[in-house]
Amino acid sequence: MPAEDIAIANGAPPAQPTRRPRGLVREIVEKLGESIRVGQLQPADKLPTEAEIMVRFDVSRTVVREALSKLQASGLVETRHGIGTFVSPRDMGGNFKISAQDFATVADVIAVLELRIGLETEAAGLAAQRRTDANLDAMESALRAFQGSIELDSDAVPSDFLFHTEVARATGNQHFSDLMNYLGAMVIPRTRVNTPRHAPEGRLSYLQRVNSEHESIFVAIRNQDAEAARAAMRTHLSNSRERLRRQTMESAQTKTSAAPS
Repeated sequence: MPAEDIAIANGAPPAQPTRRPRGLVREIVEKLGESIRVGQLQPADKLPTEAEIMVRFDVSRTVVREALSKLQASGLVETRHGIGTFVSPRDMGGNFKISAQDFATVADVIAVLELRIGLETEAAGLAAQRRTDANLDAMESALRAFQGSIELDSDAVPSDFLFHTEVARATGNQHFSDLMNYLGAMVIPRTRVNTPRHAPEGRLSYLQRVNSEHESIFVAIRNQDAEAARAAMRTHLSNSRERLRRQTMESAQTKTSAAPS
């Protein structure tokens, strides 16, 4: 009888599987990255100290430093020697840049939505081909969080962004998720425009419809139907764009009719 079986037979608990450092590094990177993506940690916020992260994740200092190094390499954080590690500004360098100033008007929000249509439509198709059970669990969790936010009278922005980020992650292509991380939760139109308040069906029905569109994307990805996933994502983002366009036109008409003749 193997030694482990003998130990169990004698009343000893089974040995716990060894936690591999590489998996621990990935766990820290994903958890801290998610906190940044959903806005729990904002640009310029200081991350917990190495000692605090060690306690939180029950890992060694070496694991923590490797995780922080990966976050720094991805541009999510920057380390200031002798001070600490901070969330980076939303700046990828080079000529490409989208900042808060680029969401100043409804037209700006629509322009970013058009970028997202091209990016996330293909991401949904790749996600359908490559998703894992863990990816599906993460997407389902985001859907549940969205529904819970609706019931708590929230705008559900963090869970909305989280769902789209999980789709990007399910592509297995780090560049998709890195770009979503860079854009941040401000790509969700409700952070800039109060679309639920202007929706003719009312706030609750509006948010439920948005989550229903998310569910259609999820079902197509779960079924590994790439074309259906692309179509569902394109429909979802195009619907957001058209809602904003209608709102802009209605606002312009109201101003015109209210102007003195």
